[in-house]
Amino acid sequence: MGRAISVNWGALALRGLAGILIGVVAFLWPGVGVAVLVALVGAYLLVTGALGLLAGVMGRSWMLVLQGVLGLAAGVLAFVLPGVTALALVYLVAAWAILTGFTELGAAFLLRRVLRNEWLLILGGIISIVFGVLLILNPLAAVLTITWIFGAYALISGVLLVALALRLRGSHGRTAVGPLA
Repeated sequence: MGRAISVNWGALALRGLAGILIGVVAFLWPGVGVAVLVALVGAYLLVTGALGLLAGVMGRSWMLVLQGVLGLAAGVLAFVLPGVTALALVYLVAAWAILTGFTELGAAFLLRRVLRNEWLLILGGIISIVFGVLLILNPLAAVLTITWIFGAYALISGVLLVALALRLRGSHGRTAVGPLA
């Protein structure tokens, strides 16, 4: 496996360069970054919808057919109404954060039987709730933030992949020696 990776260092470099490009686009043109994120969600929904529909037809399951049709419809909507899709992602994260906050507060209440003055989990719960509320109050800023986080990830992982590819290129033909070889 290691040999196959080292021989294909060029493929790693291309993946890294793609990540760097996506990261730069996300920071310089965040609107394009949001569009890419929405397109990925839409593509995922279309593929899983089509596969669900196929599985439902082949398995004669009306539930899977319905699931597939809903997935296809959601995928088409993601491409037809990309702004709605981006906002839906923000509201989903907001709902998750708020629910997480309330469960953390509940857990902190139960934890006081074990620990006195349990404030860390209370603070964590409050922060989660505030984060969710802030997302709801300013969803457009949240879309931009999600794009930047995705862009930072793509940029960092891209740089790491290019660095790895260059190291593999330089070591092509040499073999590793030692306990991990």
